[in-house]
Amino acid sequence: MPINLQKGQKVNLTKGNPGLKKLMVGLGWDVNQYDGGADFDLDAAAFLVGDNGKCLSSDDFVFYGNLTHKSESVVHMGDNLTGEGDGDDEQITVDLTKVPANITRIAFTVTIYDAEQRRQNFGQVSNAYIRIMDEATNAELIRYDLGEDFSIETAVVVGELYRNNGEWKFNAIGSGFQGGLAALCGNYGIETC
Repeated sequence: MPINLQKGQKVNLTKGNPGLKKLMVGLGWDVNQYDGGADFDLDAAAFLVGDNGKCLSSDDFVFYGNLTHKSESVVHMGDNLTGEGDGDDEQITVDLTKVPANITRIAFTVTIYDAEQRRQNFGQVSNAYIRIMDEATNAELIRYDLGEDFSIETAVVVGELYRNNGEWKFNAIGSGFQGGLAALCGNYGIETC
């Protein structure tokens, strides 16, 4: 049975799951009743950062335009343009054994594509979640439901995996940003997105 997290809660992933190597990170959401004439296209991404909280290069940003990190430790499974249907809307796999030593955190984010032009924000999104599964057993390890805490934000840092004393842990963040993908890139030290 998965551990259900609250905002700000942290859990050790590898301590209770010895031998854990490959994770599948699933992100999902629903759109509230909306009649703006344009589809909602939410995009999951991963920022691989060092001790300073910044990406070392633009290659450390894994998203629909860069599906595989050069180390092959983080792989985005592809862009879902509508988010329709049940289950995960987008998935990212993480091979903990391949994460470069200089990467200390992997932040998972969701942004709304063309949010400003389409006049869309996370106040119009519901049932957003992140879940982490052991890829070898398909067992869901943790789940974090974001709740309805957002209004005008167009980007959210959902959570992050991080190294601590040789263990991998997960932090449920749920922090919103205005400014979409560009704001997130600026936050993680990438100049152009």
